[in-house]
Amino acid sequence: MHASSVSSCNTVIRVTTCGRAWEMERPADLETLWEQMDVFNEDERLPYWTEIWPSSLALGDWLARQAARIHGRLALDLGCGIGLTALVGSSLGAHVIGMDYEPEALAFARKNAFRNGVPQPCWTAMDWRKPAVRAHSISFIWAGDIMYETRFAQPICNFLDHSLTSSGIAWIAEPCRSVYDLFRSTLVNRRWNCRCVLNTSVPAVIPQPRPVPVRIWEITR
Repeated sequence: MHASSVSSCNTVIRVTTCGRAWEMERPADLETLWEQMDVFNEDERLPYWTEIWPSSLALGDWLARQAARIHGRLALDLGCGIGLTALVGSSLGAHVIGMDYEPEALAFARKNAFRNGVPQPCWTAMDWRKPAVRAHSISFIWAGDIMYETRFAQPICNFLDHSLTSSGIAWIAEPCRSVYDLFRSTLVNRRWNCRCVLNTSVPAVIPQPRPVPVRIWEITR
């Protein structure tokens, strides 16, 4: 499923999704970065973006199944990290905006597009609390494992409200965390439709005894 190697001071991990192998360069493993961080700012900008999460692998496979729907359409990867699912979408012919809060993540994402021979998405540093895309302009939004804090529920819903077209679709992949229940209830209270379109298990990139359960939710108006 995966392997790793070291290039200079960075790590290259190899994963499989969307029917092909991908080489993804990142700065270091998550534990090392945490050890180097003495304090967090008010946003607690933990370096989650350095990892490839099982939800992203499941989401990449899901996007492959939706290739005909997303081809030629404007799409946005919400919290793209080092770029895996943005690159999957681009390889399938979508016009992808890869968005992340951390500019350093986007620098690696750009390198990973070159490394994997994929057309460059439009990479942009953006805070989902302050959408910098035209209102109701995005046909598809997808994200892998972004709902790990309850405080994210309202701003992500606001982002979907602002960004998606009236017929737009969002796909959120998540590892069956209880925090997602709050997000889902927030969506329903705001009159979004939310249904589980995939319930699967994915081997973790970091080896562990059991596969990780992943659900993908389709969100529409």
